[in-house]
Amino acid sequence: MGCVRKRGKSWNAQVRVAGWRSFTKSFKSKSDAISWIEETENKLRGSNKPRMNVGEITFRDLIQKYGLEVSSNLKGSDRELCKLNMFSRHSIADNKLINLTPKHFEYLRDERLQKVKSGTVHAELMLFRRVFKTAINKWGYGLLSNPMEHLQLPPPHKSRKRRLVGDEKERILAAASSQRNIYIASIIEFAIETGMRRSEILKLRWFDVDLENGFASLYDTKNGEDRRVPLTRRCIEVLQTVPHSNEQVFPISATCLRLAWNRARKKACITNLRFHDLRHEAVSRFFEMGMSVPEVALISGHKDVRQLFRYTHLNPNNVFKKYEAF
Repeated sequence: MGCVRKRGKSWNAQVRVAGWRSFTKSFKSKSDAISWIEETENKLRGSNKPRMNVGEITFRDLIQKYGLEVSSNLKGSDRELCKLNMFSRHSIADNKLINLTPKHFEYLRDERLQKVKSGTVHAELMLFRRVFKTAINKWGYGLLSNPMEHLQLPPPHKSRKRRLVGDEKERILAAASSQRNIYIASIIEFAIETGMRRSEILKLRWFDVDLENGFASLYDTKNGEDRRVPLTRRCIEVLQTVPHSNEQVFPISATCLRLAWNRARKKACITNLRFHDLRHEAVSRFFEMGMSVPEVALISGHKDVRQLFRYTHLNPNNVFKKYEAF
């Protein structure tokens, strides 16, 4: 049921429908207020009745529930959970869901843009959009709309085009070999030869490696599917130098690898090169070798061809050589 009240120079409209929270909005004219009431009531009655009353639920309650029931079940959930925990301590988390509007997130967007890059803010707001979508569609929260739905987002991260140039491969391997950890140089070269993700490399067991036939089997990968990765001759040579004293091929933690990578990169005087760029390097080399898109996707594990091309940055010189051959 809706009602209209005159408050000063404006008309205040309120809608109450069983199962939903109350909705209010101010208008300059009474006719606009009445029209909004009719439209809102029709929309609410035409929707599925909410299964949860959100009256006292705060944004903090919602993002903590999402972290527990959704994020924690994802592969590589640590980063998303860390992000949710950070925002649960932000002042926006104190607001009740019934009071949140797009303006709150516009303010949050502008505040974050002063601290981090636009791509990071884009990813954060997309996370909140998924949180509200899950709350409304899956959990039946009594919200009329997603406050993130029409929010203008900053541009996302640009796809990286960084590849190894000049003698960077030799320099980074030399710097890695000088470290006390005997696995770092082997991991770097293994990544360049196979295009595996860091998590896949560190999970690899000797039981999954077939040196005789030149294959490595990967299980429970990021996209949820298993795959077999062919090993190059150089890759097999690298594995033959690695000790077989542990069940894992490379028995080190992700943190250890990250710190060792940073030390090696600094010692080699190489800037703006991430470990994940080695996957870009490998995929681009596969195409330069003349492999087809399905063949590369089979090795890299990409399901979406568009995503595969984001990882592909061919060397123009190699393309020109092929062009001249024709």
